[in-house]
Amino acid sequence: MEDPVRFSSPTTMSLSFPNRRLNADEEKALARRMRAAEERTRSALQGVEGIAELLATDRRRNEQTRAGMVDRLEEAVSCICALAREDKALRPRASEARRAWAEVEALRWQLAMSGRRIAHGEARKLAGRYLDEADLVQEGYIGLLRAAKRFDPNRNIRFSTYARWWVRAQMTRAIDHGGRVVRLPSCAVEQTRKLRRTLTDFERAGLPYTMADVAAEAGVDEDRARTLLAQGRAISLEEPIEDGDKPRRLESMISDGSEPDVDQLLIHQEELTRLEDAISDALTDRHRFVLSQRYGLGDKPGRTLSAIGRSMNLSRERVRQIEREALTKLRESGIIREPLNAA
Repeated sequence: MEDPVRFSSPTTMSLSFPNRRLNADEEKALARRMRAAEERTRSALQGVEGIAELLATDRRRNEQTRAGMVDRLEEAVSCICALAREDKALRPRASEARRAWAEVEALRWQLAMSGRRIAHGEARKLAGRYLDEADLVQEGYIGLLRAAKRFDPNRNIRFSTYARWWVRAQMTRAIDHGGRVVRLPSCAVEQTRKLRRTLTDFERAGLPYTMADVAAEAGVDEDRARTLLAQGRAISLEEPIEDGDKPRRLESMISDGSEPDVDQLLIHQEELTRLEDAISDALTDRHRFVLSQRYGLGDKPGRTLSAIGRSMNLSRERVRQIEREALTKLRESGIIREPLNAA
Protein backbone atom coordinates (compact mmCIF):
# COMPACT_ATOMS: atom_id res chain seq x y z
CA MET A 1 0.00 0.00 0.00
CA GLU A 2 1.32 3.43 -0.93
CA ASP A 3 2.40 5.86 1.74
CA PRO A 4 -0.07 8.67 2.43
CA VAL A 5 0.72 12.08 0.94
CA ARG A 6 2.20 14.41 3.55
CA PHE A 7 1.39 18.09 3.89
CA SER A 8 3.11 20.80 5.85
CA SER A 9 1.04 22.20 8.69
CA PRO A 10 1.41 25.01 11.23
CA THR A 11 0.52 22.54 13.96
CA THR A 12 2.99 20.30 15.72
CA MET A 13 1.34 17.13 14.37
CA SER A 14 1.84 16.04 10.76
CA LEU A 15 -1.29 15.86 8.65
CA SER A 16 -1.85 13.13 6.08
CA PHE A 17 -4.49 11.72 3.81
CA PRO A 18 -5.98 8.50 5.22
CA ASN A 19 -4.91 5.73 2.86
CA ARG A 20 -8.28 3.98 2.98
CA ARG A 21 -11.97 4.71 3.50
CA LEU A 22 -13.09 4.65 7.13
CA ASN A 23 -16.09 2.61 8.24
CA ALA A 24 -18.84 3.96 10.47
CA ASP A 25 -17.23 2.85 13.74
CA GLU A 26 -13.87 4.35 12.78
CA GLU A 27 -15.50 7.64 11.83
CA LYS A 28 -17.23 7.87 15.20
CA ALA A 29 -14.08 6.85 17.08
CA LEU A 30 -12.10 9.57 15.29
CA ALA A 31 -14.79 12.15 16.07
CA ARG A 32 -14.83 11.14 19.76
CA ARG A 33 -11.04 11.48 19.94
CA MET A 34 -11.43 14.96 18.49
CA ARG A 35 -14.05 15.83 21.12
CA ALA A 36 -11.75 14.55 23.87
CA ALA A 37 -8.89 16.70 22.58
CA GLU A 38 -11.20 19.70 22.57
CA GLU A 39 -12.07 19.05 26.19
CA ARG A 40 -8.38 18.87 27.10
CA THR A 41 -7.90 22.19 25.38
CA ARG A 42 -10.78 23.68 27.31
CA SER A 43 -9.42 22.30 30.61
CA ALA A 44 -6.05 23.92 29.95
CA LEU A 45 -7.79 27.27 29.47
CA GLN A 46 -10.00 27.15 32.56
CA GLY A 47 -9.35 29.80 35.19
CA VAL A 48 -7.28 32.10 32.98
CA GLU A 49 -8.41 35.69 33.32
CA GLY A 50 -9.92 37.01 30.09
CA ILE A 51 -10.34 33.55 28.56
CA ALA A 52 -13.58 32.60 30.34
CA GLU A 53 -15.49 35.31 28.47
CA LEU A 54 -14.35 33.89 25.12
CA LEU A 55 -15.46 30.38 26.04
CA ALA A 56 -18.85 31.51 27.33
CA THR A 57 -21.92 31.06 25.14
CA ASP A 58 -22.52 34.05 22.90
CA ARG A 59 -26.01 35.19 23.92
CA ARG A 60 -26.29 37.58 21.00
CA ARG A 61 -26.82 34.71 18.58
CA ASN A 62 -30.27 33.25 18.07
CA GLU A 63 -28.95 29.74 17.50
CA GLN A 64 -25.88 28.33 19.21
CA THR A 65 -23.92 25.91 17.06
CA ARG A 66 -21.04 23.57 17.67
CA ALA A 67 -19.02 25.39 15.02
CA GLY A 68 -19.32 28.63 16.99
CA MET A 69 -18.04 26.89 20.10
CA VAL A 70 -15.06 25.48 18.20
CA ASP A 71 -14.27 28.90 16.75
CA ARG A 72 -14.33 30.48 20.22
CA LEU A 73 -12.08 27.71 21.52
CA GLU A 74 -9.58 28.37 18.76
CA GLU A 75 -9.68 32.10 19.51
CA ALA A 76 -9.06 31.35 23.20
CA VAL A 77 -5.96 29.29 22.32
CA SER A 78 -4.59 32.18 20.28
CA CYS A 79 -5.38 34.56 23.12
CA ILE A 80 -3.59 32.54 25.80
CA CYS A 81 -0.52 32.19 23.55
CA ALA A 82 -0.44 35.97 23.22
CA LEU A 83 -0.81 36.41 26.99
CA ALA A 84 1.95 33.88 27.64
CA ARG A 85 4.45 36.08 25.82
CA GLU A 86 4.03 38.67 28.57
CA ASP A 87 3.30 36.38 31.54
CA LYS A 88 5.75 33.51 32.03
CA ALA A 89 3.41 31.82 34.52
CA LEU A 90 0.94 31.12 31.71
CA ARG A 91 3.46 29.45 29.41
CA PRO A 92 2.96 25.85 30.68
CA ARG A 93 -0.82 26.14 30.25
CA ALA A 94 -0.44 27.82 26.88
CA SER A 95 1.87 25.02 25.74
CA GLU A 96 -0.60 22.37 26.92
CA ALA A 97 -3.51 24.11 25.18
CA ARG A 98 -1.51 24.48 21.99
CA ARG A 99 -0.57 20.77 21.93
CA ALA A 100 -4.17 19.69 22.55
CA TRP A 101 -5.45 22.03 19.88
CA ALA A 102 -2.88 20.74 17.39
CA GLU A 103 -4.27 17.27 17.99
CA VAL A 104 -7.81 18.57 17.39
CA GLU A 105 -6.80 20.03 14.04
CA ALA A 106 -4.94 16.89 12.97
CA LEU A 107 -7.89 14.64 13.84
CA ARG A 108 -10.31 17.00 12.11
CA TRP A 109 -8.16 16.90 8.97
CA GLN A 110 -8.04 13.09 9.02
CA LEU A 111 -11.80 12.85 9.47
CA ALA A 112 -12.43 15.35 6.68
CA MET A 113 -10.01 13.75 4.22
CA SER A 114 -11.52 10.32 4.82
CA GLY A 115 -14.37 11.62 2.67
CA ARG A 116 -12.28 13.25 -0.05
CA ARG A 117 -13.79 10.88 -2.64
CA ILE A 118 -17.05 12.80 -2.08
CA ALA A 119 -15.35 16.05 -3.12
CA HIS A 120 -13.99 14.48 -6.31
CA GLY A 121 -17.33 12.88 -7.16
CA GLU A 122 -19.34 16.06 -6.67
CA ALA A 123 -16.74 18.13 -8.54
CA ARG A 124 -17.12 15.92 -11.62
CA LYS A 125 -20.87 16.55 -11.56
CA LEU A 126 -20.72 20.32 -11.06
CA ALA A 127 -17.65 21.30 -13.10
CA GLY A 128 -18.54 23.92 -15.68
CA ARG A 129 -17.28 26.75 -17.81
CA TYR A 130 -16.03 29.14 -15.15
CA LEU A 131 -14.96 26.67 -12.44
CA ASP A 132 -13.17 23.50 -13.48
CA GLU A 133 -12.98 20.24 -11.57
CA ALA A 134 -9.71 21.06 -9.77
CA ASP A 135 -11.11 24.31 -8.34
CA LEU A 136 -14.28 22.59 -7.19
CA VAL A 137 -12.29 19.83 -5.50
CA GLN A 138 -10.54 22.48 -3.40
CA GLU A 139 -13.92 23.96 -2.48
CA GLY A 140 -15.07 20.46 -1.61
CA TYR A 141 -12.18 20.06 0.83
CA ILE A 142 -13.33 23.23 2.56
CA GLY A 143 -16.80 21.75 2.82
CA LEU A 144 -15.37 18.55 4.31
CA LEU A 145 -13.51 20.53 6.97
CA ARG A 146 -16.67 22.45 7.83
CA ALA A 147 -18.55 19.15 8.12
CA ALA A 148 -15.83 17.65 10.33
CA LYS A 149 -16.07 20.65 12.65
CA ARG A 150 -19.82 20.09 13.12
CA PHE A 151 -20.04 16.29 13.03
CA ASP A 152 -21.67 14.72 16.09
CA PRO A 153 -20.57 11.09 16.66
CA ASN A 154 -23.55 10.45 18.96
CA ARG A 155 -26.03 10.85 16.12
CA ASN A 156 -26.92 7.78 14.10
CA ILE A 157 -25.48 9.05 10.81
CA ARG A 158 -22.36 8.37 8.77
CA PHE A 159 -19.86 11.19 8.33
CA SER A 160 -19.79 10.55 4.58
CA THR A 161 -23.58 11.07 4.42
CA TYR A 162 -23.44 14.19 6.59
CA ALA A 163 -20.46 15.69 4.75
CA ARG A 164 -21.94 15.32 1.27
CA TRP A 165 -24.41 18.14 1.87
CA TRP A 166 -21.69 20.46 3.15
CA VAL A 167 -19.53 19.67 0.13
CA ARG A 168 -22.37 20.44 -2.30
CA ALA A 169 -23.25 23.62 -0.40
CA GLN A 170 -19.64 24.85 -0.56
CA MET A 171 -19.34 24.05 -4.25
CA THR A 172 -22.68 25.65 -5.07
CA ARG A 173 -21.67 28.81 -3.22
CA ALA A 174 -18.37 28.90 -5.11
CA ILE A 175 -20.17 28.52 -8.43
CA ASP A 176 -22.60 31.31 -7.52
CA HIS A 177 -19.73 33.64 -6.59
CA GLY A 178 -17.04 32.71 -9.11
CA GLY A 179 -18.91 30.86 -11.83
CA ARG A 180 -20.29 33.97 -13.50
CA VAL A 181 -18.78 36.86 -15.44
CA VAL A 182 -20.04 39.46 -12.95
CA ARG A 183 -19.75 38.47 -9.29
CA LEU A 184 -22.83 39.11 -7.16
CA PRO A 185 -22.86 39.67 -3.38
CA SER A 186 -23.87 36.74 -1.21
CA CYS A 187 -27.22 38.30 -0.30
CA ALA A 188 -28.02 38.89 -3.97
CA VAL A 189 -27.13 35.30 -4.83
CA GLU A 190 -29.46 33.96 -2.13
CA GLN A 191 -32.29 36.25 -3.22
CA THR A 192 -31.80 35.25 -6.86
CA ARG A 193 -31.95 31.58 -5.93
CA LYS A 194 -35.13 32.16 -3.92
CA LEU A 195 -36.74 34.08 -6.79
CA ARG A 196 -35.95 31.34 -9.29
CA ARG A 197 -37.26 28.69 -6.93
CA THR A 198 -40.47 30.69 -6.56
CA LEU A 199 -40.78 30.98 -10.34
CA THR A 200 -40.38 27.21 -10.64
CA ASP A 201 -43.09 26.64 -8.03
CA PHE A 202 -45.54 28.88 -9.90
CA GLU A 203 -44.82 27.15 -13.21
CA ARG A 204 -45.16 23.66 -11.76
CA ALA A 205 -48.48 24.59 -10.16
CA GLY A 206 -49.71 26.03 -13.48
CA LEU A 207 -50.82 29.25 -11.82
CA PRO A 208 -50.80 32.64 -13.56
CA TYR A 209 -48.41 35.07 -11.95
CA THR A 210 -46.79 38.46 -12.34
CA MET A 211 -43.41 39.74 -11.23
CA ALA A 212 -45.13 41.41 -8.29
CA ASP A 213 -46.50 38.03 -7.20
CA VAL A 214 -43.07 36.39 -7.44
CA ALA A 215 -41.37 39.22 -5.56
CA ALA A 216 -44.00 39.16 -2.80
CA GLU A 217 -43.74 35.38 -2.41
CA ALA A 218 -39.93 35.57 -2.18
CA GLY A 219 -39.98 38.60 0.13
CA VAL A 220 -38.05 40.82 -2.29
CA ASP A 221 -38.85 44.27 -3.65
CA GLU A 222 -40.32 44.08 -7.16
CA ASP A 223 -37.73 46.36 -8.80
CA ARG A 224 -34.91 44.45 -7.15
CA ALA A 225 -36.47 41.17 -8.26
CA ARG A 226 -36.46 42.32 -11.88
CA THR A 227 -32.83 43.41 -11.60
CA LEU A 228 -31.68 40.15 -10.00
CA LEU A 229 -33.48 37.92 -12.48
CA ALA A 230 -31.95 39.90 -15.35
CA GLN A 231 -28.40 39.27 -14.09
CA GLY A 232 -26.50 36.64 -15.99
CA ARG A 233 -29.08 36.33 -18.78
CA ALA A 234 -27.39 35.02 -21.92
CA ILE A 235 -28.27 36.87 -25.13
CA SER A 236 -27.70 35.29 -28.53
CA LEU A 237 -25.93 37.34 -31.18
CA GLU A 238 -28.65 36.24 -33.59
CA GLU A 239 -31.43 37.61 -31.35
CA PRO A 240 -33.50 40.15 -33.33
CA ILE A 241 -33.31 43.71 -32.03
CA GLU A 242 -36.01 46.27 -32.82
CA ASP A 243 -34.29 48.99 -34.86
CA GLY A 244 -36.74 50.98 -36.97
CA ASP A 245 -39.20 49.22 -39.26
CA LYS A 246 -37.09 46.10 -39.77
CA PRO A 247 -35.54 44.14 -36.87
CA ARG A 248 -31.80 43.48 -37.13
CA ARG A 249 -29.64 40.84 -35.53
CA LEU A 250 -27.52 41.93 -32.57
CA GLU A 251 -24.44 40.62 -34.36
CA SER A 252 -24.84 43.23 -37.11
CA MET A 253 -24.88 46.05 -34.55
CA ILE A 254 -21.63 45.15 -32.77
CA SER A 255 -18.50 46.85 -34.01
CA ASP A 256 -15.64 44.62 -35.10
CA GLY A 257 -12.55 45.85 -33.30
CA SER A 258 -10.25 44.11 -35.78
CA GLU A 259 -11.40 46.27 -38.71
CA PRO A 260 -9.30 49.44 -39.32
CA ASP A 261 -10.87 52.86 -38.99
CA VAL A 262 -12.21 54.29 -42.29
CA ASP A 263 -10.60 57.69 -41.70
CA GLN A 264 -7.23 56.06 -41.09
CA LEU A 265 -7.58 54.08 -44.31
CA LEU A 266 -8.24 57.25 -46.30
CA ILE A 267 -5.26 59.06 -44.77
CA HIS A 268 -3.00 56.09 -45.42
CA GLN A 269 -4.15 55.82 -49.04
CA GLU A 270 -3.59 59.55 -49.65
CA GLU A 271 -0.10 59.41 -48.16
CA LEU A 272 0.73 56.35 -50.27
CA THR A 273 -0.46 58.05 -53.48
CA ARG A 274 1.57 61.15 -52.66
CA LEU A 275 4.67 59.07 -51.98
CA GLU A 276 4.33 57.22 -55.29
CA ASP A 277 4.00 60.52 -57.15
CA ALA A 278 7.13 61.85 -55.44
CA ILE A 279 9.08 58.72 -56.35
CA SER A 280 7.96 58.96 -60.01
CA ASP A 281 9.16 62.57 -60.28
CA ALA A 282 12.52 62.24 -58.50
CA LEU A 283 13.82 58.73 -59.26
CA THR A 284 14.84 56.63 -62.21
CA ASP A 285 13.06 53.46 -63.24
CA ARG A 286 15.59 51.25 -61.46
CA HIS A 287 15.35 53.24 -58.23
CA ARG A 288 11.52 53.19 -58.36
CA PHE A 289 11.48 49.43 -58.96
CA VAL A 290 13.78 48.71 -55.99
CA LEU A 291 11.85 50.92 -53.57
CA SER A 292 8.45 49.65 -54.67
CA GLN A 293 9.61 46.04 -54.31
CA ARG A 294 11.45 46.67 -51.05
CA TYR A 295 8.66 48.53 -49.20
CA GLY A 296 5.61 47.01 -50.86
CA LEU A 297 4.29 50.10 -52.61
CA GLY A 298 1.21 49.68 -54.77
CA ASP A 299 -0.50 47.11 -52.52
CA LYS A 300 2.36 44.65 -52.93
CA PRO A 301 4.07 42.78 -50.09
CA GLY A 302 7.59 43.91 -49.23
CA ARG A 303 10.47 41.71 -50.42
CA THR A 304 13.95 41.02 -49.13
CA LEU A 305 17.10 42.35 -50.75
CA SER A 306 18.05 38.84 -51.86
CA ALA A 307 14.67 38.25 -53.54
CA ILE A 308 14.88 41.60 -55.38
CA GLY A 309 18.44 40.81 -56.45
CA ARG A 310 17.42 37.47 -57.95
CA SER A 311 14.64 39.14 -59.99
CA MET A 312 17.10 41.81 -61.26
CA ASN A 313 20.03 39.43 -61.67
CA LEU A 314 22.03 41.51 -59.16
CA SER A 315 23.77 40.76 -55.89
CA ARG A 316 22.16 41.53 -52.56
CA GLU A 317 24.79 44.19 -51.83
CA ARG A 318 24.18 45.92 -55.15
CA VAL A 319 20.43 46.09 -54.46
CA ARG A 320 21.20 47.60 -51.03
CA GLN A 321 23.35 50.28 -52.70
CA ILE A 322 20.57 51.12 -55.17
CA GLU A 323 18.11 51.40 -52.29
CA ARG A 324 20.44 53.74 -50.41
CA GLU A 325 20.93 55.91 -53.52
CA ALA A 326 17.16 56.18 -54.02
CA LEU A 327 16.53 57.18 -50.41
CA THR A 328 19.31 59.77 -50.59
CA LYS A 329 17.77 61.35 -53.68
CA LEU A 330 14.36 61.49 -52.02
CA ARG A 331 15.80 63.22 -48.94
CA GLU A 332 17.73 65.72 -51.09
CA SER A 333 14.75 66.51 -53.33
CA GLY A 334 12.54 67.47 -50.36
CA ILE A 335 9.40 66.55 -52.28
CA ILE A 336 8.05 64.14 -49.68
CA ARG A 337 8.43 66.78 -46.95
CA GLU A 338 5.77 69.02 -48.53
CA PRO A 339 2.40 69.12 -46.71
CA LEU A 340 -0.56 67.29 -48.19
CA ASN A 341 -2.43 70.50 -49.06
CA ALA A 342 0.55 72.14 -50.80
CA ALA A 343 -0.09 73.56 -54.27
